[in-house]
Amino acid sequence: LPRPESKRATTPLMKQYLAIKEAHPREVLFFRMGDFYEMFFEDAEIASRELELTLTARNKQNPDPVPMAGVPHHAAAGYIERLVAAGYRVAIAEQVEDPRKAKGLVKRAVVRVVTPGVALNPTTLEGRAPCFLVSVKREGGQFGLAFLDTSTGDFRCTTVEGVSAAAHEIARMEPREALVGPSTLEPMLADALHGIARSELESEAWSRTESHRELAEALGLHDTRGLGIRQDDPSLCAAGAVLRYARDSLGTALANVHTLRPYHTGGFMVIDQTTRRNLELTRTLIGGRRKGSLLHLVDRTGTAPGSRLLRDWLVFPLLDVATILARQDAIQALITDSVNRDDLRQALRGVADIQRIGARIGHNTAHARDLAALKRSLAAAPAIAHHARQMPGLQSHVPADVCADISEDLNLWLIDEPPISVTEGGLLNPEAHAELSELARLSFEGVGIIAKLEAQEQAETGITSLKIRKNRVFGYYIEVTKAHVHKVPERYLRKQTLSNCERYITAELKELEERVLGADERRKGLEYELFSELRTRVGAHLERLLTLATKLASLDVLCALADCAVRYRWVRPHVEDSTQLHIVAGRHPVVEASMVEERFVPNDIDLNTSDRQLIVLTGPNMSGKSTIMRQVALIALLAQVGSFVPAESATVGLADRIFTRVGAADDLARGQSTFMVEMAETAAILHQATGRSLIILDEIGRGTSTYDGLSIAWAVAEDLVDRLSCRALFATHYHELCELAETRAGVVNQSIAVSESGEEIVFLRRLKEGGASRSYGIQCARIAGIPDHVIDRARRLLTRFEKHAPRNEREQLSLFGAIQAPSVVDLEAPAPTPIDPVRTALEKLDPDSMSPREALNALYDLRTQLRS
Repeated sequence: LPRPESKRATTPLMKQYLAIKEAHPREVLFFRMGDFYEMFFEDAEIASRELELTLTARNKQNPDPVPMAGVPHHAAAGYIERLVAAGYRVAIAEQVEDPRKAKGLVKRAVVRVVTPGVALNPTTLEGRAPCFLVSVKREGGQFGLAFLDTSTGDFRCTTVEGVSAAAHEIARMEPREALVGPSTLEPMLADALHGIARSELESEAWSRTESHRELAEALGLHDTRGLGIRQDDPSLCAAGAVLRYARDSLGTALANVHTLRPYHTGGFMVIDQTTRRNLELTRTLIGGRRKGSLLHLVDRTGTAPGSRLLRDWLVFPLLDVATILARQDAIQALITDSVNRDDLRQALRGVADIQRIGARIGHNTAHARDLAALKRSLAAAPAIAHHARQMPGLQSHVPADVCADISEDLNLWLIDEPPISVTEGGLLNPEAHAELSELARLSFEGVGIIAKLEAQEQAETGITSLKIRKNRVFGYYIEVTKAHVHKVPERYLRKQTLSNCERYITAELKELEERVLGADERRKGLEYELFSELRTRVGAHLERLLTLATKLASLDVLCALADCAVRYRWVRPHVEDSTQLHIVAGRHPVVEASMVEERFVPNDIDLNTSDRQLIVLTGPNMSGKSTIMRQVALIALLAQVGSFVPAESATVGLADRIFTRVGAADDLARGQSTFMVEMAETAAILHQATGRSLIILDEIGRGTSTYDGLSIAWAVAEDLVDRLSCRALFATHYHELCELAETRAGVVNQSIAVSESGEEIVFLRRLKEGGASRSYGIQCARIAGIPDHVIDRARRLLTRFEKHAPRNEREQLSLFGAIQAPSVVDLEAPAPTPIDPVRTALEKLDPDSMSPREALNALYDLRTQLRS
């Protein structure tokens, strides 16, 4: 931070800067000086580094000059966006008085602070993504969470039990900035906030009294009991704190926040961060891109609010069958009536981002083009309501109020294509106001009068190059080049001498200037005044506009899901309050859509909590096991969103949670190996899953030794069946797990079909009953491009290894046989014969001399030895 005692800060301007900077020590200060925002001291060095600006200096003649960097005010938004994206907060100090009227130093003050989670400018916002600010308040074992999107007015809160639930909820909302209360930041929560900008707030902002006061004032309530939340609920403290932080950052109350929506996490399916990442719901697993995710596939919306609402539906799948069926009815109505659906989608494309325009209107930062976009949106609303009203399933989504009076007001005053500046005129229809019309006429006529006077002076003086020009300093003047100065008449009064010309005024020109310039300036001033009044009138109806925006967004989402159903051949699933999951010819929606040269192979899945509770899925790598498991989870999730699903038919019993453990990588940033990541994720599943959960597990235990890994995988599978009794898919290369089907009634074996021809294999991508006979690891390596000489060596080594260790009938390592193996294996020596008590016992048997009962007893004894 700059040092106040520095000799570099002795000028009045620097003293003013330091006084403002002292109040905003954590922000990069954009200090308005004329047409530039300047930064000084350490802020200049940060800006120079992050924005690639030239670092200059103020008072260069001083032995200790002040570092300085600046950006043009008209381009500041882009620079601010880059700083915020890099994790900085930016305080904007404007000139708060007219420099022409200032006596001495122009007054300056911070008008707003831009942070990652508090933004209104479109250039700093991603149109199709929310911009949530989260605050977290811990009280004992409870965590109060409040989420606020200042750009849309979306304000919601919840209270959860335990740090794990808090972390899941934060991950679900993907906030851009977090406020954390006292004694809150323990390891798991810190992990959930990893990569999210964190900001501080003074302790008093978290107090119950202060939070209740802030909420009541912002929401226009007598007290907070009207919110329907317990007065001692920690989420109220979080909500009050987040409101205060946003208000302080914006420098004004949040005009677009009218209500706080409490929600209960028990009303929605829980999807933790790992599952959301593995299923690639909103971002791809590799690269974190939106393109390639489920959200990108289904986002056929025509508006930004619709896109944001669709994301909300995807991350908040429903647990209420009635609401799910209502969404399905609406989608079915849209599919059935394709004509109205197409008309509705076309009309929705004319709707702008009313929510974010409303936020700028409420904070008096909306320009004329914002209001013009709102004008076009309101013009489209009646047609949208008409088309939606024709379809019975959409009645609850039809906007009852299309804000016709606001539309009429905007149509009366605002021209269709106004300029972006609100101070240079040309915004409004002159015919809407008598005085404005007269001033516009005078201003327009004045331009013609000036042109006529210029021609007259050229004729009278004989100076054909004579020009009448205008600037802000002198107003209108006559400009004559040096070569013709001798022709200038005496009535010309010299105003300014330049190197190549002289500038003059005349009494006639001065009189004309007063008429023309006066009218033009008065027109611009009156237009700005009338525009501000129009913006204020519209702002008084923000709550109505936001209600309309919500209805239009929901129609947009339903149209998008209907379009997906038609485009991708999705069907309406039967959703019920049971533990069934029966899918016929299910497909992975994203993988299928990306396939061009081959057809996606569909598969059936049948799961329940009685006789098909756990499917042990075996098969070679690259055969499609992970794709099948992910598609099962995605179909269940889409069904509970209310969407149609990629299948021929589906019966989906509600799942309270979906868990996935699919693949892992070293988490070097947190010092965890692949195996530790795998075990941590598996532990979270076993601790949090219930009998109504759907669990997807892929290759548990592969990150450690064969025997350890197999033991862990076996024990986890048993726990899923015996204790949790939930629906699960368990993919593995440990073929011994197939033996679970012999001892557990709810376990079934399935595998991926493979076609073999010598050493050649073809993955058929088709599920079949029963376990796989082998893993085909070497064949997969060959397909992947491992050199032939390495493949040949691997085959020889495999033969040698198989001779050194006993195998069961599927040629897999036996966890349960009594094995006595050599401590060192000589791969070039003959394989020693292993000691196998089961084989020894078999060799001693004489089947010809045994009675049927003796043979049966011997068989049971052998099985007992095998399992001991």
